[in-house]
Amino acid sequence: MREPRGAAVRAAALLLGAGACYCLWRLAAGGRRGQRAGAAQGPPADSSPPVSTHTMDVDALQKLIHLLQATDDPLIQEQALITLSNSAAFSVNQDIIRNLDGLSVIGRMLSNCIPKVQEKALNALNNLSMNVKNQEEIQVYITQVCRTVESAPLNSDVQLAGLRLLTNMSVTSDYHQKMINSIPCFLHLLSEGTERTQVPSLVLLFDSCINRDILVRALAFAANLKKNMNNEEGTVSEEQYSEDSIFFILCRDSAPFAQRLASLLHHPDTEVKEQVVRILTQ
Repeated sequence: MREPRGAAVRAAALLLGAGACYCLWRLAAGGRRGQRAGAAQGPPADSSPPVSTHTMDVDALQKLIHLLQATDDPLIQEQALITLSNSAAFSVNQDIIRNLDGLSVIGRMLSNCIPKVQEKALNALNNLSMNVKNQEEIQVYITQVCRTVESAPLNSDVQLAGLRLLTNMSVTSDYHQKMINSIPCFLHLLSEGTERTQVPSLVLLFDSCINRDILVRALAFAANLKKNMNNEEGTVSEEQYSEDSIFFILCRDSAPFAQRLASLLHHPDTEVKEQVVRILTQ
């Protein structure tokens, strides 16, 4: 049921105030970046807010989640989702939002008919997925997100937001089976999408100049792909794959890919080198 206009205005003011508080907090905390699932970081320990402020933040998050449940105004929904997404930059808030049943409330917004609301819901879940326990709950939406990616206009913001969430959810092999039917769509996007959608040409991702987190994910994808291509005898079955398939690019010893892997063995990051060894020894 739509809220009275006065209530909607007050709610919007609350959202803007909460959003401003988070922006100021993030600036004061130095704008820490989220890291990979299970290791997302909040503000530095020496700049954490006092306990009373932390309690107010929990209360504000609960109000935002309740507001998202109560209103059908798309502008308020969008602003609430943006604020929740920004708050998920802090690992402690990722846990709080889950404990407040925020994941299911945000997940219901994926069915919203307004593309902007869908996009903001996907962005919020993407940030919240940088947490292993959250992934266990978010995985129930993978099939729906895959359908959204397939049906959304090519290169649209909704499609890109869905792809980012699926990328985070596929860092481990736990949920790959839920995405398998969408592989033809992903290959189509890799071929027909813009550079933002291709992110960028696949082989070019395997380079020491690429952002470390992206490089680790690309290597983990290649290692998991090669592992899952092994047959019951532990060898790779090649005859069913064409020479222009991702399998041939990443799982066979093609010269461009092999050269890039060899150079990455000298990468300074330990996890990068571990993923390279996984690929080479499978």
